[in-house]
Amino acid sequence: MVLLTAIAASSFIFYADPKGTLDIKSFKVINTHTPRIRYTKLDQGRVNFNTEADLRPLFNWNTKQLFVWMQAEYTNSRGVQNEVVMWDRIVKRKEDALLDLRGRNKYYWHDLVRSFNGSEPVTFSLKYNIMPYVGLLTMGEAARTTEPLPFPPAQAPTD
Repeated sequence: MVLLTAIAASSFIFYADPKGTLDIKSFKVINTHTPRIRYTKLDQGRVNFNTEADLRPLFNWNTKQLFVWMQAEYTNSRGVQNEVVMWDRIVKRKEDALLDLRGRNKYYWHDLVRSFNGSEPVTFSLKYNIMPYVGLLTMGEAARTTEPLPFPPAQAPTD
């Protein structure tokens, strides 16, 4: 038991503050149906992004894996603050922790209000959760967009 406590405590000795960049290439809102709500139209956010981050310093003898995700943070028209996961990945090896991604949101993004009209501008961030072999989970942020982006007007679906 003492050994496990020593391992968990020793992983906090080395502080790592990874930095990265997150660039939103395109951001649009489509007024469409989703697979779960077939008979009601709602606004769906679609994002194309580029991100680079070196998360290798987060790996040490007690790091089992990292959970990395990109999230959108905004306040909707009813004043409810939202944090929505747009994309995620599990990184199990230090060699895979150098991220250089060009992608789009992996998950459907819509608000319970069914519209983004009246929502405050959105900020995007790249976050991580360190999952150790022994000890507490540690969360952090590797990148954030520099300016909040206003929601564009909803478009009809093109596909």
